[in-house]
Amino acid sequence: MKEETSKFSVRDLALYGLLIAIMEVSKHALDFLPNVELISLLVILYTLHLGKRTLFLTLGFTLLEIFYWGPHTWVIMYLYVWPFLVFLTLQMKKHRDEKYDFLQFAVLSGLFGLFFGAMCSLVYLVIGGPRTALSWWVAGIPYDLIHAGANFVICLILFRPLDKLMGKVKWR
Repeated sequence: MKEETSKFSVRDLALYGLLIAIMEVSKHALDFLPNVELISLLVILYTLHLGKRTLFLTLGFTLLEIFYWGPHTWVIMYLYVWPFLVFLTLQMKKHRDEKYDFLQFAVLSGLFGLFFGAMCSLVYLVIGGPRTALSWWVAGIPYDLIHAGANFVICLILFRPLDKLMGKVKWR
């Protein structure tokens, strides 16, 4: 089968593996800082350049995390939280203002960090009911605040240079 007609080529597989590895390495490089991560920024950038194909990357990242940490309730969370960020980014991409896109996506990344715990508490809503979900979310608010601030600052600083770098890559 020729690469041009194939929907998922060997080149795609190699590229996805590399992009997932970047996500995983960046996560572990910042593990010593609570709720400070580059994954949100990378998902936003990957979505801007790869579109819906980023869903494969979020799934691959989640699977790699399962192999590393083992299964737990966070797996369910990752299966909907990261795709939700892809969806939000795709919606914002339609209204992208090139002059201020770094600020728009920094705000998205910050808000995503702020509401990360609330989104993840949905699992506990199903497992233990409203009280469990609410207590889990409220207990994590200080970490959500760190997550929001870190995501905003990281995206504000790194969005433009990484977006420009990714713009030079031939994705197809």
